[in-house]
Amino acid sequence: MEVLFRHSFGLCSLISLSCVLVLGIGTQFNIPRLGALGRRNEADITLTWVSKDFETLVYNQTLDHFNYRPESYTSFPQRYVINSKYWGGANATSPIMAYFGAEEALDYDLTGIGFLTDNAPRFKALLVYIEHRFYGKSIPFGSRESAMRNATIRGCFTSAQAIADYAVILLHVKKTFSANNSPVIVVGGSYGGMLAAWFRLKYPHVALGALASSAPILYFDDLAPHVGYYAIVTKDFKETSESCYETIRNSWDEIDRVASNSNGLSILSMKFKTCEKLKRSFDLKDFLDSIYSDAAQYDRPPTYPLSIVCGGIHGPPKGTDILSRVFAGVVAYMGNKSCYDMNEFKRPTDETYIGWKWQTCSEMVMPIGHGNNDSMFPPEPFDLNRFIKKCKNLFGVRPRPHWVTTYYGGHDLKLILHRFASNIIFSNGLRDPYSSGGVLENISDSVVAVYTVNGSHCLDIMPETRSDPPWLIKQRKTEVEIIKGWISKYYTDLLQFQDRTRL
Repeated sequence: MEVLFRHSFGLCSLISLSCVLVLGIGTQFNIPRLGALGRRNEADITLTWVSKDFETLVYNQTLDHFNYRPESYTSFPQRYVINSKYWGGANATSPIMAYFGAEEALDYDLTGIGFLTDNAPRFKALLVYIEHRFYGKSIPFGSRESAMRNATIRGCFTSAQAIADYAVILLHVKKTFSANNSPVIVVGGSYGGMLAAWFRLKYPHVALGALASSAPILYFDDLAPHVGYYAIVTKDFKETSESCYETIRNSWDEIDRVASNSNGLSILSMKFKTCEKLKRSFDLKDFLDSIYSDAAQYDRPPTYPLSIVCGGIHGPPKGTDILSRVFAGVVAYMGNKSCYDMNEFKRPTDETYIGWKWQTCSEMVMPIGHGNNDSMFPPEPFDLNRFIKKCKNLFGVRPRPHWVTTYYGGHDLKLILHRFASNIIFSNGLRDPYSSGGVLENISDSVVAVYTVNGSHCLDIMPETRSDPPWLIKQRKTEVEIIKGWISKYYTDLLQFQDRTRL
């Protein structure tokens, strides 16, 4: 998830956003992407077996759920996927487990998210996966470029519209399967986890409960420290290897020192094998920043990417200069390539990059910055005024940094939700930098925080493996037991209600 550029949206027309995003990136470090799956995870996932158990369907979705103007009734095809292999059926009121797609195509979620398929036999659940509007194949007008260029259509690209989509499709699924009494459990990771939690708050009549994995719902306004994300990245590296941490911390000044020479950018370009000659040292530093945050955020067993980076940095012989050691970390993490693209983590043609750019420039304003003394990164505080200016130049709208907390809440969360809300699991791993904006304390008996000290981003909803550590197995088991309790209480209520209606 990245932010900030120059140049107006209109100037680039459509080669779209690409022109703007390539030419206009400012000098503020990119905000790390959310995403339940990391880029490397997505690349490793194959889709060859999906067609066996998953049926892909399309729902004719309303463009604007909250207006009654004629154009609001425009519809677009929204993709969703059903897996009924383990479902116990409507007569048994077996549950429905729904996964909320987020800021990427749905495809990888079908194999990359394991919580639903791993637990479907246990719950005899019908599985539903719903793609987020404006991502994947769920695009108004069939063209992402056309949809994003049209200010009116683009204005319907919001989280509120997205969860309304989910409500409509889930009610459609219940009707289609004659499953009116089947309880629905919604699951999401990262931004999708936020959507799952907010869905339970806004649509309790549709969802019985929600599992919100690694959902940083407090990383808005002033609810969490702006430097919290990078403070945890720093802590993760320091705990992995003190010398690795020191090497990275000292490398930024060395990059600037080399770059200040007359041929310094050429030297850096050769040393880091950049695909194009560097025009400024910031692009290299931003690339390295993205590698370190990505490795920490998705530091999962059994490979532990953060250890791979530090292993690379430790690899060269004693006496190797600091930048060569840093480059060895790049090779270890990214693989041995003929050259390295400094835009690897911010490709302007990537749908996640373009779509999430709009979302962060409208409502999802997450003020993430580098600290001064508590970070292994160069200082770079989040600058709201600069952020607003650049988003306005790009999309012609001002971000609404307070809208998420206005619409969904967040301030005084424990005070407000302990009576108002129910049946939400906020799960986190404390090595995940985004846990700095997560809910880490129980709010009530049924709005609970489940976390592990060693966990990373959305690890609990990844597929189960034989190599899973005991603490991860325990976390998942705890979540399953909580959900079982919700469903059991629902069945009790359902029987009592049906008995009363017969009287």
